[in-house]
Amino acid sequence: MTGMLERLSITAGAAAFLLSTASIVFAAETAQFNTEKVTVTVETVASGLDNPWSVEVLPDGAFLLTELSGNLRIIRDGKASEPIAGVPDVARHGQGGLLDVALDQSFRANRTLFLSMAVKDGSGYGTAIVRGVQSADGRNLTETKELFRMAKLTGKGQHFGSRIALAADGSLFFGIGDRGERDRAQDMQDHAGAILHINTDGSIPASNPYKNGKDARPEIWSKGHRNPQGIVIDPKSGELLTVEHGARGGDEINAPQPGKNFGWPVITYGKDYSGVEIGVGQAAEGYEQPLYYWDPSIAPGAIDIYHGAMFPEWEGNILVGALKYQLLARLERDENGQVVSEERLFEGEFGRIRDVKVAPDGSILMLTDGDDASLLRVTADNKN
Repeated sequence: MTGMLERLSITAGAAAFLLSTASIVFAAETAQFNTEKVTVTVETVASGLDNPWSVEVLPDGAFLLTELSGNLRIIRDGKASEPIAGVPDVARHGQGGLLDVALDQSFRANRTLFLSMAVKDGSGYGTAIVRGVQSADGRNLTETKELFRMAKLTGKGQHFGSRIALAADGSLFFGIGDRGERDRAQDMQDHAGAILHINTDGSIPASNPYKNGKDARPEIWSKGHRNPQGIVIDPKSGELLTVEHGARGGDEINAPQPGKNFGWPVITYGKDYSGVEIGVGQAAEGYEQPLYYWDPSIAPGAIDIYHGAMFPEWEGNILVGALKYQLLARLERDENGQVVSEERLFEGEFGRIRDVKVAPDGSILMLTDGDDASLLRVTADNKN
């Protein structure tokens, strides 16, 4: 079911100002909304962002942002930093650029982080994963090392993925789309259309289903994914979930398991943009079904799972940011893990939602999309 959302009020502080060095406008602007279970406040933390893609919360409460152009910035106390120096060369091509940032589990001590990005080699483009160490003053990224680069680069500008999820053992899961060439998602010697798994030094984990490299690329965890732009590991259950774009319909939430095939483009709940059927239908032997799907598409940009004190009403719910319908989807599951309801929040209110992240204090962060985008913070009314 889709819940109704009522916007209650908007307030804007008078002390807005422009930070010219980063072209970012900050304003004390808030809006309140009634949801099915709780009244929430949405605060604009920063606006005027240039195509941001990912946000993380640093130990001191500041925000670390990626921008597609290749910039990595910090927003702290209402001010945006200059771009952090030392980020490796990023290829800004089509949907590609500087994509996700993820903090090592021991970031407070080792200041290590991971980036996913589009890279160029000759005339070809693809997705890579990089490790680096942020300096104590936050201004530089040092000791950078490319841990992974997909094997087949092409001129295509679509479906780079790619977000990163850290497992309990510190290893990295990340997704890469089919790069606009759908049959690559079924080629076991191709990193495209896959969820991949590596250690923090780039080596192959012992749990990988094809670790010997004989039957498939050793980094492959699962295949048959069209364009996974969201990935999360539930810190309580350890469950890995992804959200990915379908074509015309067929956006999916999946729970990737080692060696499983999730069907694209053999099975799908979507159609080609021309309206032509894709593959053999919605199900076939040897291919996994999604946990949940949308038709028509909502164009999902990111996924997280809510655990926190601020919204006990939403404990364990799946949160999915959507680009097409400009909303945050809140999904409830039953004791068997099946999705039983969907509530659509903020539809059309703030623009395309590129990232969603549950902050350490239980608030929810959302990044909007585009060249005049915003960082938003969602809190329970009277708990902000």
